[in-house]
Amino acid sequence: MSSAAEAAASVPGSAPSDSTSGSKVKSFLRLVMIEHSVFALPFAYIAALTAMFQLDGTIHWGVLLLVTLAMVGLRTFAMAANRIIDREIDARNPRTAGRELVTGAVSVRSAWTGALVALAVFLGAAALLNPLCLVLAPLAVVPMVVYPYGKRFTNFPHAILGLAQAIGPIGAWLAVTGSWSWDAVILGLAVGIWIGGFDLIFACQDVQADRAHGVLSFPARFGIPAALWGARVCHVITTGLLVWFGLATDAEVFYWIGMVIVAVAFVYEHRVVRPHDLSRLNRAFFSVNGFIGMALFACALLDLLLRGLTP
Repeated sequence: MSSAAEAAASVPGSAPSDSTSGSKVKSFLRLVMIEHSVFALPFAYIAALTAMFQLDGTIHWGVLLLVTLAMVGLRTFAMAANRIIDREIDARNPRTAGRELVTGAVSVRSAWTGALVALAVFLGAAALLNPLCLVLAPLAVVPMVVYPYGKRFTNFPHAILGLAQAIGPIGAWLAVTGSWSWDAVILGLAVGIWIGGFDLIFACQDVQADRAHGVLSFPARFGIPAALWGARVCHVITTGLLVWFGLATDAEVFYWIGMVIVAVAFVYEHRVVRPHDLSRLNRAFFSVNGFIGMALFACALLDLLLRGLTP
């Protein structure tokens, strides 16, 4: 980015001089942090592929593509709505004051346009999957919109985020079978509690700003040490639920190798973040949690392939 563009980005309400369509799209993708789809997508794939293995032992690539579109579409809508709803809060927090809606790199109108396009992609993919997915799709949208408002009325917005994220694996299973599965619920709860737990860690860096401006969160109300302990409890529960999912679906050796990797990653994550040292928080939040999802997916996929899942 040029110095002129950097200067423009540093002034709230101003916009960079490059207003081409490509630049606007890139700015929107930065706004919604599209790369963070890596957190939830692997678990949706685990659910979908396990359902396919139980259904007929065959990978249905068209269904996987629609699951991908639905997941990315819903997550993109959720992130855009979150940024739009929180833009005034973001402007008062030094950590988030450089976000695109605050600086003017993305207009509110453009953000809403992108959000509605993403929502249309999600609903379209749900419609193409099966009638049950389409009927339940609006219910999946509700917690995505409620979450950003949560920090205005509860100290536990992280729980709302966890509920929103738990929908992914459950929806992916429904996409394949068109019917309810408690195995998918186990995996969904694991994902929701996992993400809610590392959101507790992430929120620790905003404690001072949240307290100063009346933004509610668990760390702001109960303190950073309590939040980190809460995250540890969440990740212990997550590990237990992932073990339960493996047992419920008769997973074999490579899934359990993946579980060992996940457990080690959780231990590392909680060793690098300390109540009085948050300098490595981004490493814990982005690198470790991204690795957890990809590692378990790779091991679960290998396990299913060796058990007879065919492309």
